[in-house]
Amino acid sequence: YRLYLRWGTRNGPGGAARRGEAAALPRRMKRRDFSLEQLREFDGARNPRILLAVNGKVFDVTKGSKFYGPEGPYGIFAGRDASRGLATFCLDKDALRDEYDDLSDLNAVQMESVREWEMQFKEKYDYVGRLLKPGEEPSEYTDEEDTKDHTKQE
Repeated sequence: YRLYLRWGTRNGPGGAARRGEAAALPRRMKRRDFSLEQLREFDGARNPRILLAVNGKVFDVTKGSKFYGPEGPYGIFAGRDASRGLATFCLDKDALRDEYDDLSDLNAVQMESVREWEMQFKEKYDYVGRLLKPGEEPSEYTDEEDTKDHTKQE
């Protein structure tokens, strides 16, 4: 693990430029909800900010770009709902769905794993909104809610 941290960062073409763009972003993203299509824009390649969803909640993982960026070991989850992949410990494209995934076919152990991952993301990254189900309307967030929730993180 230490070797990976020391030598495993892959800088690829434009890696330093992407890190510079990410550093120039505002510290906190304004709270909003995302459809799957909107979430996909935040994959670290099309947009320097990196978001991913876990258990219906969207997190800004930009500060973990060496893990979740396009060249990172978990880059497959960037701009996606990572719940199924995290629940099943699968880093293949097969673990990702192109449509909304209600996770209803996961067993109790896998669902518990999703909830544990969600708690870890809440502790480490900023919660920025919800992942919308098809046909669901986004919430309207006030600046006061946005500020309060960033300190509390729901």
